[in-house]
Formats: sequence, structure tokens, C-alpha cells
Amino acid sequence: MLTNHDDIKAWLDRMNIKNYTIDQAGTVTVDGNVDISNKQLTEIPVQFGSVSGDFYCYSNSLTTLEGSPHKVGGDFHCPHNDLTTLEGSPHKVSGDFNCSHNSLETLEGSPHEVGGDFYCYYNSLKSLNGSPREVSGVFNCLWNSLTTLDGSPHKVGGDFYCSGNSFKTSPKSDSIINGQLIWE
Repeated sequence: MLTNHDDIKAWLDRMNIKNYTIDQAGTVTVDGNVDISNKQLTEIPVQFGSVSGDFYCYSNSLTTLEGSPHKVGGDFHCPHNDLTTLEGSPHKVSGDFNCSHNSLETLEGSPHEVGGDFYCYYNSLKSLNGSPREVSGVFNCLWNSLTTLDGSPHKVGGDFYCSGNSFKTSPKSDSIINGQLIWE
């Protein structure tokens, strides 16, 4: 993790990140979007505090989300990485959260609240433990290794997609689902 202000500034400039401030502790706040996708990153080398827009870090080789912003005003997308955990992900995402196409076995470390849709399809999830408490839009956990929906969000504002898992019978969920539970 970069701590020297000059090194942080140089990295942000190389990544073409604009409208940022760096506080004394080296935490970066961005007024706008951050797109560090397709950069062959194995880690996020700076600590982001908040990003008012979208934060994209997909299609890298990230093994951790340490350094991710604590709060994202738009969408947060980290699919197509080498993640086995969501530890370090934002606490709050106002838009969509997409962590599909990784190697996640659990959702521990995911945001507490997601203001849009939550996508965790095509992982190796064996459990939904650690899911956000509330997802305002769709919850999509298609094509994992789930046998139960235990640990799912308390409230889902849209449809709950869980087809392509290992359910032997119709799955039961304690979630309040405003849409439909789609499992076949």
C-alpha cells in the first residue's frame, strides 16, 4: 500500500483519476468516477475513502479488495478477478454491487447496504452468510454451489434469482422479497 503522498499522486495520475484529494493519512477522496479495470492489478495500492460516482476494478487479478472506498455514491464492480473474499469492500454502495465471476465461497465482507442490484453469480458460494442486510433492487446468486438460502439479505426490493444451484427442493428464504423468488 502506497503511503507517500507523491507516490499516491503519481499512481492516481497514471490511472487517469481526476478530481481527487489526499488527506494527511494518505486516504484518497474522489469527486467522480474511478475506473481501474483491465490494469493487471493484483491489489489496489492506495486507500480510497469515498468515491461520489462509480468505482470499477473489474478484469484484473485482484486477490483482495483492501484499498477499496468505504462509501461509493454509484456502482461498485469487481467481477472477473481472483477474489476469494469480499473483505475490504465498501460498507455502503448507493448503486449496484457486482462481484460475479470470482472464486467466492462466502459473502462475508460484503456491503451492509446496496441501493441497487447485488450480483454474485458464477462464484463458488456454498453459503449466503455475510450478504448485505438490505438490497434495494435485484439479488442474483445464480450458478453457485448453494444448497440453502440461509444467510440471505433481510430485505430484497426486487426479484431474488437463485437458479443453477444445488437445491434438492424449493428453497426457503426468510428474506422479505418484494419481487419473485426464481429458482428453476
